[in-house]
Formats: sequence, structure tokens, C-alpha cells
Amino acid sequence: MKTVIISAISFLTLGCALGASAQSKAKPDPKMGVSDFDLKRNGDRLDIDMALDASKLRMSTNREVVYTPMIVNGTDTLRLSSFAVAGKNRYYSHLRGDNNTKDPRAFRAGEIAEPITLDYQVPYQAWMESARVEMEARERGCCNKFGPTLYVPIAQIDLVPKNFVAEPIYVTPQAEAVKERQINARAYIDFPVNKIEIYPDYRRNPQELKKILATIDSVRSDENLTFKSIHIKGYASPEGSYTNNERLAKGRTQTLADYVRNLYKFKRDVITTSYTPEDWAGLEEYVKSEAAQRTLTNPAGILAIITDPAYRGKDDAREAAIKTKFPKDYQYLLAEVYPGLRHSDYAVNFTVRSYQTPEEISQIIKTAPQNLSLSELFVLAKSLQPGSKEYNETFDLAVKLYPNDPVANLNAGTAAMMRGDLEVAKNYLSKAGDSTEADYARATLAAIERDFTKAQDIYKRLPQTPQVQQAEKQIQTIQENAGKHFKLLNTEI
Repeated sequence: MKTVIISAISFLTLGCALGASAQSKAKPDPKMGVSDFDLKRNGDRLDIDMALDASKLRMSTNREVVYTPMIVNGTDTLRLSSFAVAGKNRYYSHLRGDNNTKDPRAFRAGEIAEPITLDYQVPYQAWMESARVEMEARERGCCNKFGPTLYVPIAQIDLVPKNFVAEPIYVTPQAEAVKERQINARAYIDFPVNKIEIYPDYRRNPQELKKILATIDSVRSDENLTFKSIHIKGYASPEGSYTNNERLAKGRTQTLADYVRNLYKFKRDVITTSYTPEDWAGLEEYVKSEAAQRTLTNPAGILAIITDPAYRGKDDAREAAIKTKFPKDYQYLLAEVYPGLRHSDYAVNFTVRSYQTPEEISQIIKTAPQNLSLSELFVLAKSLQPGSKEYNETFDLAVKLYPNDPVANLNAGTAAMMRGDLEVAKNYLSKAGDSTEADYARATLAAIERDFTKAQDIYKRLPQTPQVQQAEKQIQTIQENAGKHFKLLNTEI
């Protein structure tokens, strides 16, 4: 170990008895050096080692100095075992074990050729994390009377973990010029076999038509929304001929559009339509489901037919193959699954007015968060206390409403990183795009996780902004101080 010499603690050697007064003034003795000081935490134990060069210390025959190392932090103090450097008479008194000299170790001043080695192992306590090591030096004369006591700091303990402290960068989302929104829903309108006419009171039609009208009314009645248009897409199920299914899907979709248009007196261009003659995608989704695995006898075989490229453009042959090869399963599909494939999907399109103040936005977030833009959510977040529950929830809501938006993911990832939720942050940042800010956030996450090599590789590629420079300097400082647990406080005492 490299020896470090600092000036030591020493005291006056008095040439005469201390007498009744404990206030006698001291003259400087030669100095005692402290070398090879080391301190480290070893699990639940704190180890302190040091060597003291007392070769030049001198004491009058009836004098000694009792040294007691201490660990001190405010009102918390742990005194370690003492030792004494004594003049001739006091030293022999230690050897005889006189009652007034019970210190465990004593050394005779003027005859200490080798360094005094001290080795302490004590139970670690939390308050020691930033405590100091001090040396108490107490003079003692004849008749066991104590003189002045000095306290000299030797080292400042620093066992606080050297963690990387992130400097967050949030990106302001671009404001939407026009906030266009859409409500998507599905209705199951019942038509008599092979018919395209709507009967409002037929089977479940009252409830299904009511759903469509309620969606339209919810937009038209909201003063914050401006109704624009509706799109209806109709689907038929695969049974029967493709030609007939195309006729049914097209005709039924147009009938539903006309019904809604006439009810609200909409202009013709307000409602647009499209159709899919046979909903094979819906059938494929069902066959892949857990319910199908429990119910069908051969879902894998049916799925193979549905996805077989040989049947592309030959839907009648595809349906016949399922019916022929798996007749029992086909009957189940026909009765239980195909009715659900006859549906009308509709989208109600509208615009939403802009919200300007955090107070206004905080009210909308309680009732209609889907009508808020990313930029509006960011306005609200900036008004909240960073790290607060509401602050974090705002960024999480933004990425929930806009799951594929890079800025939403970047800001949510940064907020998660700052609250210490690193796995969530990692997931968000994987979808944050390749912007400079996203790379900075990923580098910062790596630094927090102490992957300094990865962090530095990314930082080096980024523009040298103050945040990047501060991060690189911080990493350098952490690496340079790795393993250092204390700082010597004095070079001369």
C-alpha cells in the first residue's frame, strides 16, 4: 500500500508536575505521522486501518497522551479502543497494570521505532455513511490527572453510493392545427335471409340501431365537438356464393347508410360506405382464439385452409373445403360464429376545439381525455410538480392515447426514468424513435444502470449540449472515484 504521511497529533512534554490545575499550557512536541490510512465497508462491517509514526514523540517521565480513535456524525459517536504514548514512569505503570493506567496498549515515548498499527472492525451502522474519523488526544499527568483534550479530524467517510443523476430532457409535442378525432364501433344489424331491407323492429335491430344513433348524438350534442362525417363498412359471412355475399354486403351497407342519412337529414356526402363480401379475416381471428382451441375438433386444419395461398381469389372453393373436410366443425361455425361475421363497422368523424390552460385541460382529462392532443397534455404536465403522481399519470396517459407516437413514448420514458421505474422506461424508450433527444434518453438510462461504456458511446455521437457535457463529466467523476470511500482531511495537525 502506498504510504501517505500526514502531520500527527502531538502534545507538549511538560517538565514539571501538572499540579492541581488541568489548564497548564502545552508546548509543541515533535509530530506523529499518520500513514497507510484505509477505510472500507465490508458487508455489515466497517474496517479501518492506519499506521502511526510516533518515533519522534517525547514525553516527560510522568506524562502520557491517551489516543482514542472515534467515528463521529453529529450526536452519533463510536469510540474505538485507545492506546497511550507515555513517558518512562507512566509506561512502567502500564506494564505493572496499575489501577490508574488501564489502557489496553501503551508505548514508551522515545523508543517507538516501528509504526503503531491500528486495525478496527466494527458493526456498520447507517449513520456512518458520511461520518468522520477523529482522534481524541487526552493528556494525563501524575496522580492520574487529565490535562487538555484535543479532537483532530483524520478522514471524512464517504460511503454514499456514487449514482448517476439524470438531467431529463422533455420534448414539446407539435400542436395539431386541426384536432380530428374518430369514434369507431360495431353494430350487428339483422336482415332476413337474402334480403337487404332494414326492419328497425326486427330481432336485435332496436338495440343495434340505437347504438349507432347514440354515437352520432354524443358528438352532435357536445359543444366542444364539431360533427363532420360517418363511414360505414359492411361485412357478410363466408357461407353461400361469393357473388351473392357481395350483393348482400354492398346492398345492406347502403341500406344502413340511407337509413341514418334520412333520419338525420344529412347531405349525401356526409356518409360514405365500403364493404367486404366475406369476412375471412374475422373467421381467421376466431379460429386462432383460445375459445376455438377448446371448441373445434381441428382448428389447425381449418386455419391451414383459410391461410392457404392456393385459395386466393377462390373463396367459394375455400369455404367448400372447410365444409367437406371438417363437417362437424363447419356446422358449429355456421351456427355460432358466422352470425358474428355479419356486421357493420362505423366511424364517426369530428373535430375537437383546442384547450389552452392547465385548468381547462385538467377538467377535460377527467371526462374526455381522448379529445386532448399531445401538446395539450404536455401543457398540463409542465404545470405540475415534477415527479408527482399527477405528473407521471399525465405522461402515461399521453402514451396510452398515442401508443405509437415517438414523442409520447420519449416523454413517458423520461418521466419513468426519473421516478426510478427503469423497466417501464426501457419499454417506452424502445418506441421513442431515433431523434437526438431519444438517443440522449437511452444513453442516460444506460448511465443510470451503470453501463457507462454504452452511455459514453451514445453521448459521443450526440451534439455537445450542456446536458451531454454534464453527463460525460459526471460519468468520468464516478469512474475516477470508484472504490474511494474516504478523504484525508489534514496534511498537518
